[in-house]
Amino acid sequence: MEDPYVWMENLEDPKVIDWALNENKRTKTVLRELSSKLVTRIEKYYSIPYILATSISKRGCFTLIREENSFKIKLYLQNGEIVELIDSKDLGKEIVIKGIQASKDGSKLAFSYSKSGADVGLLKIIDVDTREEVDEIKGVVWDIVWLEKDRYYYVKLFREEPPPDGVAPPTTRVMLRESGKDEMVWGEGIPTSYFIDIKPSSDNSKALLNVSYGWSKSTVYGGDLKNPESWNKIYGDNLIAAPIDYLNQTYLIASYEDDGLGKIIAISNGLIKTVVDEQDYPLQEAVTVNGKIVAHYLKDASSILRTFSLNGKLEDEVKFDVPGTVKHLNSKGDEAAFIYESFFTPYRLYTYNGKTLKLIDSREIANDFIVEEAWTKSSDGTRIHMFIAKKRKTKLEKVLVYGYGGFRISKTPVYDASIIPFIEDGGVYVVANIRGGLEYGEKWHKDGMRDKKQNVFNDFIAAIKYFKDKGAKVVAIGRSNGGLLVSAVLTQKPELLDGAVIGYPVIDMMRFHKLYIGKAWIPEYGDPDNPKDAEYLLKYSPYHNVRQVKYPPILVYTGLHDDRVHPAHAFKFVAKLKEVNAPVLLRVETSSGHSGATPKTKIKEHADIMAFIYKVLGMAD
Repeated sequence: MEDPYVWMENLEDPKVIDWALNENKRTKTVLRELSSKLVTRIEKYYSIPYILATSISKRGCFTLIREENSFKIKLYLQNGEIVELIDSKDLGKEIVIKGIQASKDGSKLAFSYSKSGADVGLLKIIDVDTREEVDEIKGVVWDIVWLEKDRYYYVKLFREEPPPDGVAPPTTRVMLRESGKDEMVWGEGIPTSYFIDIKPSSDNSKALLNVSYGWSKSTVYGGDLKNPESWNKIYGDNLIAAPIDYLNQTYLIASYEDDGLGKIIAISNGLIKTVVDEQDYPLQEAVTVNGKIVAHYLKDASSILRTFSLNGKLEDEVKFDVPGTVKHLNSKGDEAAFIYESFFTPYRLYTYNGKTLKLIDSREIANDFIVEEAWTKSSDGTRIHMFIAKKRKTKLEKVLVYGYGGFRISKTPVYDASIIPFIEDGGVYVVANIRGGLEYGEKWHKDGMRDKKQNVFNDFIAAIKYFKDKGAKVVAIGRSNGGLLVSAVLTQKPELLDGAVIGYPVIDMMRFHKLYIGKAWIPEYGDPDNPKDAEYLLKYSPYHNVRQVKYPPILVYTGLHDDRVHPAHAFKFVAKLKEVNAPVLLRVETSSGHSGATPKTKIKEHADIMAFIYKVLGMAD
């Protein structure tokens, strides 16, 4: 298939960079004046401390916090004292800290970071008492499992080079790190695009592994923590499953059989029994605390926690006063920690022992804002849930609709600093819970993948129509897979939208598998090299469906450091749109990867995006 803009995939070509930067310059000129007015208002809310992750240990809760100009790692001690351990500014310029993991005793801390939020970066381990660096690993690594002294396992992603056993990348392996040297100890022969996760059981006796292919197939393995040769298959294959823990000589596993909502099973001596049946709502994750199971569920895309005995008896339920999201639920055995956030709640840091919920720290925004919920129907009659965030007396006139729809990712209420000024100025922010996510279980996910992807677009179209039918102006916004969503709706129903904002997108569905780690997405999207899959991919691929029609104003934004979704997706789409004289702008961030950027960089990006939205919705005055 001829591709007139395939040359844009070569980021080493100065012609590509010159073209992109010239487009970016034009965009900046258009948005500069309004963006400069919005930047200080967005900065006000972006500067509010925001907890990105937490890891509980015997010493207390380690937290990764985004603050005004940097990322910091702090330890909330058991006595209430807060100790600052790491400041990203001390690690270099444009550094983004992306994750943390503490040892169970709290003596060591691992944290990953990269320049400009790129996927490829460094993992550092420090001694918490001395703050001295113990070790450093380059690449994309995760899941540190501490053994003793300077020995630990970790999972390594082989992105471009093959692992020691020669399987074609991308693929993953479990490595043993000892005295600064690495040895592959598990995963030999695991095929391309299979991903491994590993964690220890709460008593540190067993290794618990999950090997997944795509987002609808996984297998659980387990065995003696210190003997990788004993790690054998426990459960799974053609379904989604995830290990929870090993207690009383029993493996506890979350299982999504028959495309269901998720149940918890126990496996001992090869015998399988159900411990916690499917509930009314989909299971997201679970941990054990004090010999009980604490399970996280979503009720209409908002989090609740339920505590069960090992016999499956419901013993406690935690509900929250505002619709929101439980994040980073993790346990040290006798206590769990998690973050709760919502549209107007940057964070609440909680601990929970299965009975008592304790608030450790929180930030709330005082406001006259409300969150409403509404339903609409997709083209096949499926009911679609939506969150509507606005000021109490604001009418449904100037609406920004956000969607994602893929990869089992549930879109729940979270804090977004850039949305607050928009709502203050009379905007209405909507999150549409469309198929492809896990908001309503595994069937909800599967009904939005591969040859059923059009369901996702139809759901989003229905959400947009809900507001258009009420006379509203509507801008659609999405990022990454959500960028595919918005660009597909744009090319299918250009007359429906008043504007489109498309971020870090996947757009060329015939070549996504040839760019960066796109091959790993084949299980979710389909394989362009398979004629059967290519037929439905080509039918909706936004890049291949640009037509000579009237398009609404469009903003496409990407980052040169995005090493997950290649920026050529954005470049090529913009070039195609310009061919048909569409009113399109391209914003290119030179200091941003797929998983974020420094606060200063993100604030500028958000201000430009909101300036575009304000212009389209007539809020610029």
